[in-house]
Amino acid sequence: MTIDRRDFLTGACAAAAALSAPSGAGAAALRLGPAQPFGRNVLIDLVARLAAGPYRAPPQPSPEIVGKLDYDAWGKIRFRPDHALFAEGPGRFPVAFFHLGMFFRKSVAMHVVENGAAREILYDPAMFDMPADSPARDLPASAGFAGFQIREPRDGALDWRKNDWVAFLGAAYFRAIGELKQYGLSARAVAIDVAEAGRAEEFPDFTQIWFETPRPDRPDEIVVHGLLEGPSIVGACSFVMRRGAGVIMDVEQHLRLRAPVARFGLSPLTSMYWYSETRKPTAVDWRPEVHDSDGLALWTGAGERLWRPLNNPPRTIVSAFGDDNPRGFGLMQRDRVFDHYQDGVYYERRPSLWIEPRGGWGKGAVQLVEIPTDDEIHDNIVAMWVPERAARAGDVVDLAFRMHWLADEPYPTPLGRCVATRLGNGGQPGQPRPQGVRKFMVEFLGGPLAAIPFGVKPEPILSASRGSFSYVFAEAVPNEVKGHWRAQFDLTVTGEEPVEMRCYLRAGDQILTETWAYQYHPF
Repeated sequence: MTIDRRDFLTGACAAAAALSAPSGAGAAALRLGPAQPFGRNVLIDLVARLAAGPYRAPPQPSPEIVGKLDYDAWGKIRFRPDHALFAEGPGRFPVAFFHLGMFFRKSVAMHVVENGAAREILYDPAMFDMPADSPARDLPASAGFAGFQIREPRDGALDWRKNDWVAFLGAAYFRAIGELKQYGLSARAVAIDVAEAGRAEEFPDFTQIWFETPRPDRPDEIVVHGLLEGPSIVGACSFVMRRGAGVIMDVEQHLRLRAPVARFGLSPLTSMYWYSETRKPTAVDWRPEVHDSDGLALWTGAGERLWRPLNNPPRTIVSAFGDDNPRGFGLMQRDRVFDHYQDGVYYERRPSLWIEPRGGWGKGAVQLVEIPTDDEIHDNIVAMWVPERAARAGDVVDLAFRMHWLADEPYPTPLGRCVATRLGNGGQPGQPRPQGVRKFMVEFLGGPLAAIPFGVKPEPILSASRGSFSYVFAEAVPNEVKGHWRAQFDLTVTGEEPVEMRCYLRAGDQILTETWAYQYHPF
């Protein structure tokens, strides 16, 4: 699974006439189709009917024209804010739409819902500013949209005409900004057969979207429903989204499988990790670090906190963290220091995304997929929940969870946290460096570490799937930052297979830190 992320980041009777829009739809009247009954129960019934029939791929209007809208041509097409849904209310958040293009060829039907009735929002070239010679001018009136974005509140500090906080674009991918007002990693509705040997990964699409007209008593939220369709799955996905310090999404999914799935990933997160301070190939790039996320954080059903630094592995690797009713997991960007990136694309501001399960998820595993990459343009990291029970044709899955797009975890551990992982040649200074020995420096900060009495040294507790440890000790990092300690140790190992390692700090019977869980690839 490799996605080009730069391209990502960067009613027939009414077809010819402008119909009256729902209350506050926009400063410019939207063209709408005829009214149809709609509610979540209607959507779930539609899912059942579609799942019982054959899969039909979403429409791709005028492929020869859309194919001419490359990255540059597509980028010159601008949505006109006066045509935004809810541009004048109700609610605070106008909705804008993405145009079709070479990288977003599939048309997604958009609807507005009011008083239990849905009307399709019909494509109109007048909704977009485009160059006089743009190929988009040759598209038919029925072309449709590629996706949508939710703009900042009309009464907010940022100009809503230029700033958005949620975007749905491409297959079933979506993203939101965090507290630092920056996009980064993405999420998607489901992940099907990611990195599954002998099977091609499937990318279902949101084929229809419904926007509920905001309720007067809930002006700070926007509710969106999506119909998910793919060869192996049909689903109803409902989002209640709120803009606060970051973005909170309450998600409910009703999924029906048309066919068996070997690796059925729920609440999947997708990110980019090229390299960091842990391990950087010599002179591969001028920047010290390049990544959207630097680790996977887990809070298990048993209450353990783990931190798994990400890798850019030599080959595709899938790691599984078995659990029973997990409390949460997420891909985090912990390193917030600009000097560690030195890049104007604001890697230090990229959001972290935490998944908080609602209700019992049962037994399964958080699976982490790491794919080799040689550039930052590819998303090469996937984290997802995979149920223990095999996914079979005819299965029905109801899932609920909350997504926290923030700068940090919403429920941070009271223990010391891992803040850096550093590798070097093993052995001692002034002596020949032995082959097959790697030195590790794992830094922890905060929590009970800040209250350790003078003269007391934490004890590193280590384990590894193979190999042996030597020169094991802990020391305070010599930077005069209270509660900043590091565990230092050498690992001696032979062969090329990865080594699963764990480390935490302890003082007597007191656990001081979360567990560092690292996968080391000998080199």
